[in-house]
Amino acid sequence: MRILYIFPHPDDESFGPAPVIKSQIDHGHEVFLLTLTRGGATQVRKKLGLSVSQMGEIRYQEMVNVEKVLQLTGMTVLDLPDDALKELDPRVIEGIVEEHIKKIRPQIIVTYPVHGVSGFHDHLVTHAVVKRVFLQLRDDGERYLRRLAFITIPNRVTETQQQGNFVMKQSDPTLIDCEVALDLKAKEVLKAALDCYESYQEMIEKSRVIEKIGDKVCFEIFAEDHNPPLTDLTEGIER
Repeated sequence: MRILYIFPHPDDESFGPAPVIKSQIDHGHEVFLLTLTRGGATQVRKKLGLSVSQMGEIRYQEMVNVEKVLQLTGMTVLDLPDDALKELDPRVIEGIVEEHIKKIRPQIIVTYPVHGVSGFHDHLVTHAVVKRVFLQLRDDGERYLRRLAFITIPNRVTETQQQGNFVMKQSDPTLIDCEVALDLKAKEVLKAALDCYESYQEMIEKSRVIEKIGDKVCFEIFAEDHNPPLTDLTEGIER
């Protein structure tokens, strides 16, 4: 089965999805990653005294290391303007995403949920664009598209109970359609993927992402309702 993850920035694939991606590959699926920007506008660049372009190149090289850790089937990193996707004509982004989907022909697409997890506008734009393209392609008869999923964090604690500088947006437990349990090996993959981002370690530590993910990676699935949740994103889809 072919699975395509679409995110706006480098490290989005490592903040949760990484162990699921590696498991899917280990189970014989083809897994592709499309990243819309090089993430050069991050505030980290100012501490390092780098331009947006220089920071983008560093983050791209860090992504290349992630590609090796996860053994991705294919990875494409675009150079759309980081921190400015909202300034673009969404039809331009849609065209780029549509072309990539038609090239890969995935059965499953994974991106951010409507709240974007972090609430960052690049995440919100990506959600809207990917959902729009998925539905349009389905309407156009692209029947290889079987499932649209959103990586998320279940609502375990309220935002006021969260600590630190990174307050994560969360999904109501009733919206969780798939829970992938993480064993020790999977958690090691998560850490290894995050460790690839050497320039971003301070931010990763402050986010407490490993703690917030816990023992499972969760997904909403668009227009599907699974209770109890699936344990595998490919479950119920014929090859």
